[in-house]
Parts: sequence; C-alpha cells; structure tokens
Amino acid sequence: MDRRILSVLQRETDIPLDDLGARVGLSRNACWRRVRALEKNGIITGRVALLDPAKLGLGLMVFIQVHAAQHDAAWLAKFARAVRDMPEILGVYRMTGDLDYLIRARVSDVADYDRLYQRLIQKVDLSDVSASFVMEELKDTLALPL
Repeated sequence: MDRRILSVLQRETDIPLDDLGARVGLSRNACWRRVRALEKNGIITGRVALLDPAKLGLGLMVFIQVHAAQHDAAWLAKFARAVRDMPEILGVYRMTGDLDYLIRARVSDVADYDRLYQRLIQKVDLSDVSASFVMEELKDTLALPL
C-alpha cells in the first residue's frame, strides 16, 4: 500500500488526500496516517515543485568530470563546501573508475558555464576538469522505480 501511495505522490505531490485515498483504495484518514508515517520514517524526505529550466533561462545542462587534486579529508571538505555553495550545481557524485567526481549543473549558456568553472577552480584545486553539454534530454525524472 505504501508503494502505491509513493508512486502517486512522486508524480503528483499536491494531490488532495481524498483523491489519493481513492486512487490507492484507502480512506482519507488512513491515507493521511500512512503519508505521515512515511514522512516520519524518512522515506518521504521533502516535496518540491518541478520547474521548466528553459523558461527560467537555464536551458543548458552540463556534466562536469572532475579529477581531484588530492585525496585527503581536508580537500574533500573544501570541495564539498565549494559545490554546495554554488546554486547552479544540482548534483555531485563520487565515482568509481578513472573519474573522481561527476557534477550535474544547469546554466544559461556556455559563457555562464565558464563563469561557473572559473568560480569552482578559484575555490578548490582540481587536477583535471572537462565538461559535456547535453544536446537533448531523452529522459529526466526524479521518480524512483517502485
């Protein structure tokens, strides 16, 4: 039952409880109790509005591949602080293989990416940085496969 609730909420977080209950086969109150329990248990961690990046002047998605200059706790703390403080950076992932970190960012254009890059390298030493610009988004979702 919880997975059914989560499946609906992932796509329609603002659905009225009556409608959610009807979709999953629960009363409004039973549905509310389950949603509250999912929040309390940390399964639902937040609710957001999804925005159209192009309409907000952020039409270019870029993946930035980073090789760390150092591999110690102090460097990692400095890097983590730097990327957290940059709102254009949407995701940062520590990777296996040759690549150390993969950064996902949204910017308006290549010049805006260059400004982001310049700010990043001013804040933290990096061994190597390269970027790939997204030409077409075939799928981009936050919904988990339930």
